[in-house]
Amino acid sequence: MNVGMDPRKVIVCRCENVTLADVLNAIESGLDNLEVLKRKLRIGMGQCQGQTCLLLVAGILARKTGKSFDEILIPRNRPPISPVKMKYFTGDKR
Repeated sequence: MNVGMDPRKVIVCRCENVTLADVLNAIESGLDNLEVLKRKLRIGMGQCQGQTCLLLVAGILARKTGKSFDEILIPRNRPPISPVKMKYFTGDKR
């Protein structure tokens, strides 16, 4: 990371607008598990479903905790148990 970069301005998760400062603060407060970080910061829950941000945060977590990247488990996607029809979201009565 460039020494002159402000962590509050570095976006790690574009979908949920999570900054590097958000991630670093969460890790420093004791959140040292990617699944917990995902739940707290909502990384990986946006439109891209974590295709970019989960790997970035896993790398940051590995560097900050001293764990190897292989020790950082990438959370599994959890699709709905059964599909939900769009009419329930749009208010369509048909």
